[in-house]
Amino acid sequence: MSSSNQLDQIADRIDRLTGAVGRAVAWLALTLVLVQFAVVILRYVLGIGSIWLQETVLYGHAVLFMLAAAWTLRDDGHVRIDILYGDATTRTKALVDLFGALLLLLPFMAVLAWYAWPYVTRSWAIHERSREVSGLPFVYLLKSLIPLFALLMALQGIAQAIRAATTLIDRKAPRQ
Repeated sequence: MSSSNQLDQIADRIDRLTGAVGRAVAWLALTLVLVQFAVVILRYVLGIGSIWLQETVLYGHAVLFMLAAAWTLRDDGHVRIDILYGDATTRTKALVDLFGALLLLLPFMAVLAWYAWPYVTRSWAIHERSREVSGLPFVYLLKSLIPLFALLMALQGIAQAIRAATTLIDRKAPRQ
């Protein structure tokens, strides 16, 4: 087996991981709609406010966006300006993807993880909870998603770099 095939297998495994995580948390969107609907009904129909439910929606959005971001990157769903990239050749796109992953995405995720770690460990040390009296007591769990987000994005950046490099080396079309 060639090293290119081995690298493609690594990229495929990363794609499957980020896809599985993304699809799993995507179901959270339905839960978010239902909980938000309950918040609106309770507040505006029954006159009952719930900090706990409102924070549940906030936490749900954070989980959804942070854990599905790598899946979105995998499926090329992040916003970008395609003035030059959209009409570029396969080789040029591979170069942009490779340098974008190596020079922008991976270093940024490393810095994010580096600075998030003390922030998260402090939160765990005090079992940080909401500032609201009736809020959720799980702020430390929410903050733990930051390094996990960085890890998933970095892994997907590695897969992106592998695919771009193999495209440049093998001169084949990238996987769509």
